[in-house]
Amino acid sequence: MKKINKLIALLIVCMAMPALAGAQVLKNAYFNVDWQMNAPLNTNFADKISGWGMNLEGGYFLTPHWSLEAFLDFHTNHKYVPRQTITEGTASLTTDRQESAFQLPFGLAASYRFISNGCLKPYVGTKIGTMYAQNTTYLNTISLTDKPWGFYVSPEIGVNIYPFSQSRFGFHLAAYYSYATNKSELLTGCQDGNNNIGFRLGVCF
Repeated sequence: MKKINKLIALLIVCMAMPALAGAQVLKNAYFNVDWQMNAPLNTNFADKISGWGMNLEGGYFLTPHWSLEAFLDFHTNHKYVPRQTITEGTASLTTDRQESAFQLPFGLAASYRFISNGCLKPYVGTKIGTMYAQNTTYLNTISLTDKPWGFYVSPEIGVNIYPFSQSRFGFHLAAYYSYATNKSELLTGCQDGNNNIGFRLGVCF
């Protein structure tokens, strides 16, 4: 977990660096900080919808419509599995369990904004990068953990809303689909690829 915290801190610093480069860079730079809701698809492991997530983005407008970004988000989904008997060969285990799936994708993104001025700025974009996952099954006295890495891609549609004229501060709303190639198997729970849909709500500046 210490390595994850260091990675998050490093990426936040990297996303903040454009703001230190001068007035013109700051004028073209932007940041989004979001709360995130996430629903896993096509999995029987920790497949319950969850609001335990956050999204961080730092971007730069190359033109009034096109921008490049660095991003990092993280999310945790949970699932309680009632007491059951699991048989593997001649061995059997009877227990209930708690499943937890942690996701940490990060990388680069490109976005296109349809409107370059005004209070509403809708956009479409795609994020591409890598994803670290940590899947854990908690039994009564022990836990089983798998930590796969995979390729990550996520198309997104959203809008930035600026209700205050002449202000850089506003609100960010987005819906997304994500896919990662991570594979994992713990007891009867398995993942062959990681599919999610969700939405984000936060602030932009």
